[in-house]
Amino acid sequence: METPRKLAAILAADIAGYSRLTGLDEEGTLKRLRELRQELINPAVSLHHGRVVKTTGDGILIEFPSVVDAVRCALDVQRGMSGRNADVAPEQRMEFRVGINVGDVVVEGEDLLGDGVNVAARLEGLSEPGGICISESAYQQVRDKLDVAFEDAGEQQLKNIARPVRTYRLRLDRPPRQAKPALPLPDKPSIAVLPFQNMSGDPEQEYFADGVVEEIITALSRFRELFVIARNSSFTYKGRAVDVKQAGRELGVRYVLEGSVRKAPNRVRITAQLIDAISGNHLWADRIDGTLDDIFKLQDQVTENVVGAIAPKIEQAEIERTKHKPTDSLDAYDCYLQAMMHFYKWTRESISEALRLLYRALELDPNFASAYGLAAWCYVRRKLSGWMKDPLQEMPELERLARRAAELADDDAVPLYSAGWALVQTSGYAEAGGAMIDRALTLNPNMTVAWTVGGWTKIYLGEPDKAIEYFARAIRLNPLDPLIPRMHTGTAAAHFLSSRYKEAALAAQIALRQHPNDLPLLRVAAASHAFAGDMADAQRTITRVRQLDPALRVSKVAELAPYRRPEDVSRYVEGMRKAGLPE
Repeated sequence: METPRKLAAILAADIAGYSRLTGLDEEGTLKRLRELRQELINPAVSLHHGRVVKTTGDGILIEFPSVVDAVRCALDVQRGMSGRNADVAPEQRMEFRVGINVGDVVVEGEDLLGDGVNVAARLEGLSEPGGICISESAYQQVRDKLDVAFEDAGEQQLKNIARPVRTYRLRLDRPPRQAKPALPLPDKPSIAVLPFQNMSGDPEQEYFADGVVEEIITALSRFRELFVIARNSSFTYKGRAVDVKQAGRELGVRYVLEGSVRKAPNRVRITAQLIDAISGNHLWADRIDGTLDDIFKLQDQVTENVVGAIAPKIEQAEIERTKHKPTDSLDAYDCYLQAMMHFYKWTRESISEALRLLYRALELDPNFASAYGLAAWCYVRRKLSGWMKDPLQEMPELERLARRAAELADDDAVPLYSAGWALVQTSGYAEAGGAMIDRALTLNPNMTVAWTVGGWTKIYLGEPDKAIEYFARAIRLNPLDPLIPRMHTGTAAAHFLSSRYKEAALAAQIALRQHPNDLPLLRVAAASHAFAGDMADAQRTITRVRQLDPALRVSKVAELAPYRRPEDVSRYVEGMRKAGLPE
């Protein structure tokens, strides 16, 4: 009897540095791997018609009927991992290496064997962490079908493979050969501040370097004459060697600021350089030294030098107006910076730690407006993520913090929009909270998060067209944000609210290509497909929803609806029912 054989596309993947990660935190690493398989890998495999052949520790072998499906799955996983790793310290990041081959394989029950499998496994070993390496046979089938860039890595002699194999790397950090046009430059000076290097020799000081950058971004964004890219997009370049011209194209800005921070006992050195991203010319560079007590002065000096270089028409009075000292307590400020680091991780544990640090900051400075605003925002995240242990106690505390932030905010847009969004989450205060968010945007039109929450507030208030405008502004200011699905979800929800169901489904589907397991997007897409009459798409989407959330029923949908008005919630629930969600 002949051995069964077939032609298949094979994807092999493992985690780079897995032994080191388990050595640092075995239980935590195993838990993260289980979550990744459940939340990211399995949904992507299902979406692209794959079959998991086997898993081996940190490794996985997957079969696909098409190499195009295999590469699309790999792209979804790697882009999903990039988003998850955006706010994780470099030494703790979990990164996959992926190899893909198409060839003849031996079928042995549920297992697959032979050179077709072995080549994929060897290519995995050649892949960079976070990268994808494919064989010549795979490349020939995908080269004209996918809008990605390839790099010829030459012929490789693979272990136990008789003939050399020509290999190609997918360049996830480069635009494809037929890339989308660069984002158009705004009609005013535009700038992105990239993450500064932590030169302190202590990884624990990473939060301080990130905090310095965040404060510079915030200071620059107060200038209405400037267009300033948001933190989340800038920080997608963290830990990477950056081509400034490419960053300028990807972000749609004329100028890029990069630098480093060195913190020693009671001494700080900030080195910064401003670059014209179109020509690559250095416009300004400086090294600024001072004591830790001077940190706000040093940040203001960097900001003033940048503004002076790119927008000389801005008057000195405006420069002075935008200078801001958030607190007189350096210890409170240090707690605040550490809290921001934990806040951006967006886990149950990190939000709790952020709150602990913020309450400590408020003990040190009871008038620290931004700390009140961020603490209120932490409670918002606990509410929206279902992490509140005692809502009857936590919701009044959320409101107290928000109101105190608003009282102290004056003309500081950051605590103002944080307080406004927190109040939107409390019953009966959507209009008042929305007015505070709009006031913050008048003061500082460069705040992506304020545009985003302002968009959701407009949805809650039944103003969908206004919401779409807000989300569009947020996306332009933050084009690489790992959380951009939230903006697309809002855009889709707004179209749904206006009964533009096909537009709603399209907005959701665009984002689902990169985030196939995003449940809020999937739910809006399912309801939109159903009302648009696209029942096959609606049922397929609901199947994915139930794979990710098996317990979801129509009776629970109202709690998850992205709407506040009863009539809007009812229509959303009916859409999920029409799509096929069980009662």
